[in-house]
Amino acid sequence: MQPLQPDTSYHIFNHANGFENVFRKAENYRYFLEKYRLYISPIAETYAWCLMPNHFHLVVRIRKRNVIEKLILNSNSNSTFSKVRPFSSAPTLHNVQPFSNVQNFGKGEVEKNSISNAAIEKYLSKQFANLFSCYTQSFNKMYQRMGSLFIKNFKREAIENKRHFFNAIIYTHRNPIHHRFRDRFEEWDYSSFFEIIHNRSEIVEVDKLLKTFGGQEVFIEMHRQNLEAFQIDDQPENS
Repeated sequence: MQPLQPDTSYHIFNHANGFENVFRKAENYRYFLEKYRLYISPIAETYAWCLMPNHFHLVVRIRKRNVIEKLILNSNSNSTFSKVRPFSSAPTLHNVQPFSNVQNFGKGEVEKNSISNAAIEKYLSKQFANLFSCYTQSFNKMYQRMGSLFIKNFKREAIENKRHFFNAIIYTHRNPIHHRFRDRFEEWDYSSFFEIIHNRSEIVEVDKLLKTFGGQEVFIEMHRQNLEAFQIDDQPENS
């Protein structure tokens, strides 16, 4: 499994470790997003998310190396490794390059640093592990179960260009339709589509996302066209 890298965009997805659902009711979805903000928002910009009953999809860009290094130094100064500051008190990110201006959607430039690549990769993976562990512990307590909940090694796919980025965003939002839970993007409560078009997300970088698409109208139209094409392809063949 390729390690996560700073200044790199990913489509990330994970599935239940078995056949049971990882989200059973609204409180589960809410709690996962709360912990997502705690563990992942400091290390990554989020551009889309979708939580399904037994799996989830994310489109993120890991923050620049200097931001990750500051977080590591801060965590090392605390008594426990997992004691990361909430997003509201994360380092100021005014020096982070806007997503829409990033020419390379893949691996960013390697900068001179005092923290090794291995330490950064370990820290990034640990943040996702902390998210899954924290959620699993709460879920197990709530439903009186034991054992792992998610597949251990979550999948990640580096996003190499703008077209790939658009496809990952739309695919993430189309997941409830793909799995026949809903017929329209805005009908699923547990994805970022509705909050993006209403510009009120506490997780998604809405302004940067819409700027990359070329505006809200283009964002909605590209989703509409994709859905129409999907529905045509999904029709059963005439016998």
